[in-house]
Amino acid sequence: MKKITLAITLLLSAISIPQLFAQESSNTSSSTAPAVSRAQNIFIELGGQGLTFTANYDSRFFNKRDGLGGRAGIGYFSVDGDKVTTVPLSLNYLLGKNGKYFELGLGATYISTSGNSEVLFNKNESNVIGTMSFFYRVQPEDSGFSFRIGLSPVFSRDFFLPYYGGLSLGYTF
Repeated sequence: MKKITLAITLLLSAISIPQLFAQESSNTSSSTAPAVSRAQNIFIELGGQGLTFTANYDSRFFNKRDGLGGRAGIGYFSVDGDKVTTVPLSLNYLLGKNGKYFELGLGATYISTSGNSEVLFNKNESNVIGTMSFFYRVQPEDSGFSFRIGLSPVFSRDFFLPYYGGLSLGYTF
């Protein structure tokens, strides 16, 4: 129960961080400079930091298209009575310009498994694992289709899987 509470608290924190900087960014805007809004994305991801199939929200923390940001998501997968629920949370940094970026990220994913078959899981467990992201991201300057592909190493104190990959499709606004 403590892990679920921690995951929900982190999810809500990640979503509310942009509001902490809202007043700062509104005071620094100039009437002569073009208005730049912070990039926000919604996307579905196969693999990656969510491990399975996830729906995600990603946002920059400042009124920039690149720089520091975060993401939160939720995923679910079921086969033959075995179920996996994942909640990925991470911080990331985008390097690049003109809609083409390299994403570096570090986060954690809460995993809850249940099942009674011996196909995947034979007991109910929950765990938190570490994740990283090394992705190429195409994200339009204004709004539109976005795409990510790359490596997402996963780790815990028991294992390290360096070549776990991911692919995502979404919309930037």
